[in-house]
Amino acid sequence: MKDIYLTRVDSEQNMARFYRMSLQPTLFGEWAVVREWGRIGRGGQVKAVAFATEAEADTALRALSTTKLRKGYSCRRKH
Repeated sequence: MKDIYLTRVDSEQNMARFYRMSLQPTLFGEWAVVREWGRIGRGGQVKAVAFATEAEADTALRALSTTKLRKGYSCRRKH
């Protein structure tokens, strides 16, 4: 399972957001990109999108992370 945790913090705008993306197998032999986002310290919204192959899901995961990094999120390791 791949897991990417991004944050965007700007104290001047009172912004403290997180965006978590993971690549997970489904029960039906597909792969899903599971996304969770929201304000740091609170529960977030969750969305999962299924793909036929792991390669397709990985491509989508990389595209999403690139988009978020361009929007000002930074990569953080989550333990």
